[in-house]
Amino acid sequence: MHQMSSMTDLLFVFMLAGFLGFQLIKRVSPLLHSPLMSLTNAIAAVVVVGAIMVTGEEGASPLAKMLGFIAVTAATINAVSGFLITDRMLKMFRKKGS
Repeated sequence: MHQMSSMTDLLFVFMLAGFLGFQLIKRVSPLLHSPLMSLTNAIAAVVVVGAIMVTGEEGASPLAKMLGFIAVTAATINAVSGFLITDRMLKMFRKKGS
């Protein structure tokens, strides 16, 4: 049987993921920021798909639908702006004649 996690468990996982993510990104060398940004763009795309699934679920509560909509919007903005920034960074390394 599927057992729902308690709010405390979910909050703990969220806080742990936030802390570990911050520590991981904080320690990345500036030379690796472009590859890291492309990885976070891929993660944002996965978040968009997951949020769409939560938002479109048949038995979802209004709160879940509202949070899903916010997640879709925020992750889409994150992914699009990440791709734009990556593109701009890559243009900085091109030769002037190309």
